[in-house]
Amino acid sequence: MKRKVLSKASSTDTHPESHLKGGSPVSVCVVTLGCARNLVDSEVMLGSLKEAGYRITSRKEEADVLIVNTCGFIVDAKEESIETILELAEYKKQGRCKSLVVAGCMSQRYSKEMERELPEVDIFVGTGSFHRIAEIIQENSRRSFVSTPEYIYDYRSPRILSTPRSHAYVKIAEGCVNRCSYCVIPDIRGDLRSRPPESIIEEARLLSEQGVKEINLVAQDTTSYGADRGYSLEPLLKELVRVEGIEWIRLLYLYPGRISDELMALIAEEPKICPYIDLPIQHINERILRLMNRHYTKDDVVSLVERIRRRIPDVVLRTTLIVGFPTESEEEFRELLSFVKEAEFERLGVFTYSREEDTPAFSMEGQIPEELKEERAQRIMEAQREVSFRKNLLLKGKTMRVLVDGIEEDGLYISRYSGQAPEVDGITLVSSDTPLKAGDMPLVLVTHTDDYDLYATVVDGAGQSG
Repeated sequence: MKRKVLSKASSTDTHPESHLKGGSPVSVCVVTLGCARNLVDSEVMLGSLKEAGYRITSRKEEADVLIVNTCGFIVDAKEESIETILELAEYKKQGRCKSLVVAGCMSQRYSKEMERELPEVDIFVGTGSFHRIAEIIQENSRRSFVSTPEYIYDYRSPRILSTPRSHAYVKIAEGCVNRCSYCVIPDIRGDLRSRPPESIIEEARLLSEQGVKEINLVAQDTTSYGADRGYSLEPLLKELVRVEGIEWIRLLYLYPGRISDELMALIAEEPKICPYIDLPIQHINERILRLMNRHYTKDDVVSLVERIRRRIPDVVLRTTLIVGFPTESEEEFRELLSFVKEAEFERLGVFTYSREEDTPAFSMEGQIPEELKEERAQRIMEAQREVSFRKNLLLKGKTMRVLVDGIEEDGLYISRYSGQAPEVDGITLVSSDTPLKAGDMPLVLVTHTDDYDLYATVVDGAGQSG
């Protein structure tokens, strides 16, 4: 699906370095791994490359330049990054690819090691330099471009959306100041850097002009937005709800210790703000929370969940957990498991603890065997599956507004209601007698449910917003 660029830059501008000897433009394919914040970086790279005269393709076999935007957050993500790099390197041997570029978190963290161990890679670009991707490829003066992360994009940055036209991610800040004992993100992404409110609001307007109906606000810690510059999240939201054409505003990555009464009231009162709170608590045992350097207690979390549910009708709560943190006992794990059953989060994800170099937790005694970590994660997800099934069953027979993202091969429309975030949650599969398109917001009746997904049928036709 064709996307517009957020900037007004002409796509007909050309640069000699972005064309082959025969005059045809150099083709580039970007492969993105990891989170939505990484996806935004990839979209900025795509926009920069197109603005510089490169041809963008989604087909790896057609690319003269292959770029992989890597994730280095945990062991599994690093392994996926290495596997993808080696897979793409095969296109240099058998395809038309002339240059392989590794960008993102892995380059920022491990560029020297990867330079030695991955001769297949031509250029490494860190998180502080990705916005210069076109210049770096054209320059091709050295192999590694890694600097202290200071950049954050704004509404004028060229950007090509890779999400369905129904929704987009808006990164409101970069970097983190929390310094959790298990996390390398502050070293990879740098200190907190918040965008000016005016830049975010203008980006929302530009996205609306492209037909985007839902914006998902992301940061490493969205509730820390503006702490470095004297801003705060609540005034930003009050301005964003005034942007015409944007129907849903979703908040992701909210730190439990920073959710204010004002923010809860705003979510409850503003129909455009999804009654959806992403609350990564990580654990519930107080000793483990202290070891993790999370600045709240079990009582804080219990009280917060109760207040949220009391103040925001029909709220959907999402959380993420870490099991197998160093020294986690069976009793402490069972405390977490019991809380999952009692709190009944509508959405939940779980990670096994990943031992990361250069973090305080790396050198802690009492590291948990991988097999036990996996077993604990499975027990959490089995408990959550039952919670999710019960929660979904309560929605059967209800009518709700959904946002259409696309269509499945069997003719059902891939959609979401306000309680389903893109990519990380279940979906609502919709049947309709009339054609729907991405961005339509029909009213539907939920006919049946399963563990994570809903099934529905349109009751009032297509394309109605609300």
